[in-house]
Amino acid sequence: MLALAVLLLLPALAQDRQYNLYGVMFYNLENLFDTINANGSYDLEFSPAGARQWNHEKYWQKQHNMASAIAQITTPGTPDGPAIIGVSEIENITVLQDLVRQPELKSRRYQIVHHDSPDRRGVDVGLLYNPRLFKVLNVTNQRLEKRYFEELDYEDQFSENFRTRDQLCVTGMLAGDKVSVLVNHWPSRLGGQEQSSYLREAAAEMARQTIDSLLRDDPNQGIIFMGDLNDDPQDRSCAKVLEGRRDIKDVDDYDDVYNPWWKILDRGIGTLAYKGGWNLFDQIMMTGFFTKYYDSKEKPQLTFLRAEVLNREFLKTREGDRQGYPLRTYSGGVFLNGYSDHFPTIIYLAKEVQF
Repeated sequence: MLALAVLLLLPALAQDRQYNLYGVMFYNLENLFDTINANGSYDLEFSPAGARQWNHEKYWQKQHNMASAIAQITTPGTPDGPAIIGVSEIENITVLQDLVRQPELKSRRYQIVHHDSPDRRGVDVGLLYNPRLFKVLNVTNQRLEKRYFEELDYEDQFSENFRTRDQLCVTGMLAGDKVSVLVNHWPSRLGGQEQSSYLREAAAEMARQTIDSLLRDDPNQGIIFMGDLNDDPQDRSCAKVLEGRRDIKDVDDYDDVYNPWWKILDRGIGTLAYKGGWNLFDQIMMTGFFTKYYDSKEKPQLTFLRAEVLNREFLKTREGDRQGYPLRTYSGGVFLNGYSDHFPTIIYLAKEVQF
């Protein structure tokens, strides 16, 4: 990556130094399902016989649209796109294999990390990464178990029949720094935001314990937490349980978590819309490793620069009462040939080139 290109994108960086830039992205792919009914009534909707009449033509058009969207997320400093992409609402590893083989993405040679979760609909999370930039060292998965509910005194509300997506943890080397990436898709707001909040708080407790455990093993690594959280930055799950901090100046220690999306939502910018209001469920947070040199010209390790909701014009609905909303695949049972009902999000990290 050319240092000049990085400086053009981020003029606040010191002009007498050279930096490399890395994008870390999250994208809810909105029901990227194949056409095979492999899960009974839960999967019937996304099959040729289902209500959506989900056939090969629609499936491959959806694949083309998602690949095209991801391929266009480039900057002068990241011409090959994001180094790491966390994804949610994907059915299995096959749909991700089809995605990275699309003509728009094939040259990037994205590799895949995936795990089949116990979610009843068969919805999983996954990770795509550029192997020229990120080297995987270890992969684990965490399940949302009763013990996380007990930590918050919610054990009476836990059900043994509860099923949701597992948390994916991928540890690797990015730009010579050890980085662990947690990919999440927290329980929905089905039944009401307040009534279901305890589920997302338990998921946040699991994430918080994972972060603490990783840092006990190696306090010198950076941790990036991302996902469709079905909550906003100021909600209890994010602000209290996960302890995501609104202001970067309040991140004082290596285990503090910075949430740059709080201020972005304060400006009325979100990733999904409902009845004229915006939410920012698709968040990427980070530990103090990435903020240590934020105000310094020196950036000897990966350092956070900025966060962006990728609400590009081509991803928006262009007319009607949903103008400006994400252009989704279906609306009211009608195939719109869109992208997703969520905008993707990205953070940019910089590291000084050492000579």
